[in-house]
Amino acid sequence: MSIKLTPSDALLLVDVQNDFCPGGALAVAGGDAVVPVLNEWIESARQGGAKVFASRDWHPPDHLSFADRGGLWPPHCVQNTPGAAFHSELELPEGAVVVSKADQADHEAYSAFDSGELAEQLRAAGIERLWVGGLATDYCVKASVLDATQIPGLEVHVIAAAIRAVDVAPGDGEAALEAMREAGAILENATPA
Repeated sequence: MSIKLTPSDALLLVDVQNDFCPGGALAVAGGDAVVPVLNEWIESARQGGAKVFASRDWHPPDHLSFADRGGLWPPHCVQNTPGAAFHSELELPEGAVVVSKADQADHEAYSAFDSGELAEQLRAAGIERLWVGGLATDYCVKASVLDATQIPGLEVHVIAAAIRAVDVAPGDGEAALEAMREAGAILENATPA
């Protein structure tokens, strides 16, 4: 089945950044494999007049999530570094809205909806369906999808071929998929028209 995106659709690309792809500071296995899939969805959005949003971790050098501050992770996606840049092959369209998150040293944010601005932008644009892909399934994708399912009247689809999990513990990715389904998100196997 193929899906045609329209102006009432929006595409959310979660953290498709160099540090989350192979060779990056916090690489997700196969993370770069989401890029060609997302590019197909981006092209469908462009043709159908759908909005495109791209979230990114945008950490200061002393962010609380980093191990040297007692956090879980090695330094990654530090503001204005190559690791924080979007993957070079991701074809972000002109007019894509970039959503920066976790950009204050003492504030953690896994969800693209953390500031509240993205939800407001979706409402203002009359978005009825949100299509989500990116990295990583069990962290920022899950957090963003769970927040999106709380927006009244918004149908949330997770693009199965366009996500990859960290799986710090085996099964984390599967558990994240189940949590998203239970929250009302639709795990989508369709391709874009």
